[in-house]
Amino acid sequence: METIFSKIKEWFFLYGFKIVVSLIILVIGIWLSKRLVNFLNKIFKRNRFDPTIGDFLLSIIYYALIVLVFIIALSNIGIQTSSIIALIAAAGLAIGLSLQNSLSNFASGIIIITFRPFNVGDFVKIGDVAGSVEKIGIFGTYINTYDNLKIFVPNSKITSDNIINYAANDKRMHDIVVSVSYSDDIKKVKDVLLNILKSDERVLDEPEPYVMVKEFAESSINFGVRPWVSRDVYWPFLWDFNEKVKIAFDKEGITIPFPQRDIYIKEYEKNLNSVI
Repeated sequence: METIFSKIKEWFFLYGFKIVVSLIILVIGIWLSKRLVNFLNKIFKRNRFDPTIGDFLLSIIYYALIVLVFIIALSNIGIQTSSIIALIAAAGLAIGLSLQNSLSNFASGIIIITFRPFNVGDFVKIGDVAGSVEKIGIFGTYINTYDNLKIFVPNSKITSDNIINYAANDKRMHDIVVSVSYSDDIKKVKDVLLNILKSDERVLDEPEPYVMVKEFAESSINFGVRPWVSRDVYWPFLWDFNEKVKIAFDKEGITIPFPQRDIYIKEYEKNLNSVI
């Protein structure tokens, strides 16, 4: 029994202090890593560094520092660095085989940063997810929807799906359909719609706004209205335009039709004729 206690005591004095020091190295190292990343983040923002690249680089730097801290802590215990590297390589291979999707997300993240289909702050639609890009991480991208929901989209899904970037160009075209009755004067309707567009300062002069008779539908004549506006006022303009059209049409006596159906009840007609 005394021999066991003496060995435990000897082991504690030999390795216990090193283990405590290694734990201190881990705690301080992780804390310093976070402070360094936060410091770099402030520098990036102060110098207006591209946030799309900045967030991605900061994530890589942080995880690289954590791995370095673990290597230093293990080295302090007495484990050889070459053994640590070999262990990390073996673990990396095993983890890589079991986490192929994560590696695919990492590779896709590099593709996104390299080819830049969108930037942080852009409003995009990826598959069935639409919103503003908040952050591009190592494994996924964070998107805030218009109703303030945060959605995490894996990077591999982004690179394998269609990406619609609504913020890529400074101006956008509206393709609006306005329906009127067949009894209305189409020239008058066209003039009213053009006046609405020309009186709105948000409508760009170049390209010139255009109004045309688009199609003859079952119960209406459909006009195509195509104004160009700045992307920042795209939706406010549409909402205001719809309101102005209704007000102007009511003032000018122009009818906005709605689907109508005549229903004939044959059994009722038969009984009515028999009574008569």
